[in-house]
Amino acid sequence: TLLLRARTTPTNSSGFGDDIASTTDFSLIASNNRQMTGGDTKFFTSHKKGEIAEWRVEIGNPDKDKKKDAVKKVIAAMTVGKDVSMLFADVVNCMQTADVELKKLVYLYLINYAKNKPDLAILAVNTFVKDTQDANPLIRALAVRTMGCIRVDKITEYLCDPLQCALADEDPYVRKTAAICVAKLFDINPELVQDRGFLRQLQELLADSNPMVVANAVAALAEVQSTSFSTARNFTLESSTVHKLLAALNECTEWGQVFILDSISSHSPQNESQAERIIERATPRLQHANCAVVLSAIKLIVSQLEGIQRSDVVSQVMRKLAPPLVTLLSAEPEIQFVALRNINLVIQRYPEILQEEIKVFFCKYNDPAYVKQEKLEAMVEKKCCQAWIYTP
Repeated sequence: TLLLRARTTPTNSSGFGDDIASTTDFSLIASNNRQMTGGDTKFFTSHKKGEIAEWRVEIGNPDKDKKKDAVKKVIAAMTVGKDVSMLFADVVNCMQTADVELKKLVYLYLINYAKNKPDLAILAVNTFVKDTQDANPLIRALAVRTMGCIRVDKITEYLCDPLQCALADEDPYVRKTAAICVAKLFDINPELVQDRGFLRQLQELLADSNPMVVANAVAALAEVQSTSFSTARNFTLESSTVHKLLAALNECTEWGQVFILDSISSHSPQNESQAERIIERATPRLQHANCAVVLSAIKLIVSQLEGIQRSDVVSQVMRKLAPPLVTLLSAEPEIQFVALRNINLVIQRYPEILQEEIKVFFCKYNDPAYVKQEKLEAMVEKKCCQAWIYTP
């Protein structure tokens, strides 16, 4: 049974959220803008004529602080929609710097304008490759992530060797960034990813000692699988791998947990005992504060119940599933809608799961029309709705 997923704002989105493969490149710019507080807000208020020529002169200034301020002005103008692509060559020349903040700003600029200036973007390749060998893991990861975000074929050719090194890097932050970069590279050139063995390296990362690396490897493999039916066989979970993924759940961020739970839900247990163990490890996620984690846990548990024949075990699990489903129906209307769609799918297979919870499906006067419709469909779907009606 394929369950939907709630799209909610995570309570702790640091780290993994920034690396999700579906995140747009402009999230990097937005993140940078949020950090521009206090004195940096002045960069968004300049509207003078001839400021492009002025910025070009300031970018070429040997004074590091003036150069950084000039690049900040360019990034601010780019963020509000002003075309500053004519400064591409000048900004690229600032890449070779030891200042991490300035390097981040230049990378943001490159991500935005590399498509429009592919020939000039090649000028940055040598610096990218050099940065992937930097002693600072933050710079190594930043270089690999930026090269993956720049969707230019000529740069993609130079990305393979640094990416292979990054996947085996000693620092977990570099490895987890490289894992997502594989999914981005696959979207650009699937044949290249398969020929260079990147999918095999992602499979190896599933056994990594760092939970964040494991979560990103799962996310990347899931992204690859969803975009190509021909590579679906590349993401098969062995029993030993499943237990390692379950062990990593406690230390992952909530979005990492979502990807891991969703990936395990497609795993067919070898026997009834294994299915029970998987359900037991996933049950604590039913109490999670994030609705997406709760729904992914429900999806996993329902899928594993198919391999259990003992009616007493099934009934016991059903009693554990009811409270989190009821709790979801007290959230915002959008989350209620997603929860109700999932409930409609679950009760088709297990109609007794919410037999004692008829009141949660009563329509309130301020419920949106789409929520009322799903509530009515849920009651109609129940095979025991007649018993509900006469229950005092």
